[in-house]
Amino acid sequence: MERVNVKIINNSGQELPAYETFSSAGMDVRAAVKEPVVIHPMERMLVPTGLRVQLPHGYEMQMRPRSGLSLKHGITLVNTPGTVDADYRGEIGIILINLSNEDFTINPGERICQMVVTRYTHVHWEPVDRIDETERGDGAFGHTGVN
Repeated sequence: MERVNVKIINNSGQELPAYETFSSAGMDVRAAVKEPVVIHPMERMLVPTGLRVQLPHGYEMQMRPRSGLSLKHGITLVNTPGTVDADYRGEIGIILINLSNEDFTINPGERICQMVVTRYTHVHWEPVDRIDETERGDGAFGHTGVN
């Protein structure tokens, strides 16, 4: 497994994001709120993390929902995955939404999402007049008839 050094400023008052198990791809990110905050049904909110990072060139950080919060409480990210680019230096904020019918309280230090750091590539477009045919062709959503 490859490791990469990432510089981080932690003004959250919480522990740094960490992998929960050896094979985890994502690290839990905690809310940097000073007191409990309520997200009402169908409300979205920018939740601070207190974290600022310096990713190496060629890497991005993706913010993703926590499956337990999504399943049990209907809490997810509006822009999932949220992308933190290598040249961004501001505080990372998480845009949460409450898709349930009940208020949800975010407590200080609560795990609100996961972050995954990964490599990316840049595309160089090659304009052409036609592209190779495949068995699938232009079949889109539901084209296989499988549920």
